[in-house]
Amino acid sequence: MLEKLGRNLPCWCGSGKKYKHCHAELDAKLETLAMEGEEVPKHKMIKNAEQIARIKESCKVNVAVLDAVEREIRPGMACSEINDIVNEVTYSMGAIPAPLHYEGYPYSVCTSVNEQVCHGFPTRHAVLKEGDIVNVDCSSILDGYFSDSSRMYCIGEVSSERRKLVQVTRECMEKGIACVKPFAHLGDVGEAIQAHARANGYSVVDTIGGHGCGIAFHEDPYVSHVGKKGTGMVLVPGMIFTIEPMINAGTAAVVTNKANGWEVSTRDGRDSAQWENMILVTETGYEILSW
Repeated sequence: MLEKLGRNLPCWCGSGKKYKHCHAELDAKLETLAMEGEEVPKHKMIKNAEQIARIKESCKVNVAVLDAVEREIRPGMACSEINDIVNEVTYSMGAIPAPLHYEGYPYSVCTSVNEQVCHGFPTRHAVLKEGDIVNVDCSSILDGYFSDSSRMYCIGEVSSERRKLVQVTRECMEKGIACVKPFAHLGDVGEAIQAHARANGYSVVDTIGGHGCGIAFHEDPYVSHVGKKGTGMVLVPGMIFTIEPMINAGTAAVVTNKANGWEVSTRDGRDSAQWENMILVTETGYEILSW
């Protein structure tokens, strides 16, 4: 890395600073780690200050959208009404819903109810009932920059079993986030999530994970929610990715709806829950950008 870029040339990150005053020291450390056999991030996974600032503006939209859903969600509400709220708030803030038409996805948001794991369709036929749990997964594009997060909502009076699943899933996400710091590993995140889920008798979906986000909807790295501490990619300041564990009350096996190719549900029909935050690796730890 150091040999390929003169120290007085502009840094590869686009900051406008000289390389020696920007990422030269980090590159030297990553080069050493790579020679020691560690998996290190490519330059394209590391955002500069201007990009981070623009991504944070997109995240403000995403948070506002989910806040609006939280104020309105209720028993008897069709999931199509959630899609309407997402459109209204997103467009009013000058942004665009990222899921709409993404690889053919036909809606502006995902609403996954009870046994649905992810990518649930927000149709007028999907009506929320007293006692349901639902994940609302929202993603926004503002001036070309992306944000992504999801929340669980308990609809009316929810059973203690479902409420526990929702709470433990949030705790799994939080324990994963707590592992994020410079020169930690993605495996640290996965192990923390998996350990807490198993300790509560749940399983972790291991075929779907988090992802880099900001310049595009889905970027590297892939963020597994199972893993082993000290393994996986090294984390460095400027990386932005989602942590979004999908925790099942039964087995980890899932199936995809063959008719539409999108909606994912538990194979055994038992409940699933998911929380998603978008995380920036900072010089001292992490910052939650979207929740």
